[in-house]
Amino acid sequence: MTFLPEELLADQIANFIGDVRHVAVGNASPIPATAALLARERGKLQGLGRPYVSLLGSAKNTFWTDGGRELFDCAGQGRIDVFFLSGGQIDGEGNINLVEIGDHAHPKVRFPGSYGSAYLYYVVPKVILFRTEHSRRTLVPRVDFISAAGRSEPNVHRTGGPVALITNRCLFTFADGRFTLVSVHPGHTVEEVIEHTGFDFERPSVVPETPAPTDETLKLMRDKVAPQLATLYPQFTAKVFEHRESALLG
Repeated sequence: MTFLPEELLADQIANFIGDVRHVAVGNASPIPATAALLARERGKLQGLGRPYVSLLGSAKNTFWTDGGRELFDCAGQGRIDVFFLSGGQIDGEGNINLVEIGDHAHPKVRFPGSYGSAYLYYVVPKVILFRTEHSRRTLVPRVDFISAAGRSEPNVHRTGGPVALITNRCLFTFADGRFTLVSVHPGHTVEEVIEHTGFDFERPSVVPETPAPTDETLKLMRDKVAPQLATLYPQFTAKVFEHRESALLG
């Protein structure tokens, strides 16, 4: 089967989610939401009955009745295993910037704000970073403002942190304070990734291509996941799943 970039990214994110108890997804995150629901459908096929998926803003796919406050409470109790974060800027140490670019007194750009990202970065065991614009503007040597720190001093108690960064060009893992290039998506190259990345990263001598989603995975996303996304993300669902067939036929 042919596939769209969003389907490739969702498949790779679902692989990183793995076998966990509870995945939470924040607002305005349709691709991570697709991945979380895909992980749940895979779990059903394996007879696992997990992960439980909480989509902030969804009336059906969550047990929360008080939004973000319950998200933070669950995270603090150790009841969320995977969460997703992004930022206007991300640097090579895994720091993210959700506040501003430029001088703090007179910033050139203002972002929406941190909204608890630093807290969640510290307490959720597995945080997957996600950015659909892979450029030197977004992946920088050092963020202008640290909204959430990718790593901490040894004497700081921390149960969570970044494990991966997936972009529209490639997939990185994160360990020991550095990113490592794992694979490059179809249609892109290692040289292109280097050109458009503002920070240094590790990489093997031969970097493989990111595997395409299997036919089974695509069928799960299109037949099982897409209907569950339609209410919360109608435009995304229409673009990726509903309009896809007509575009291919046309």
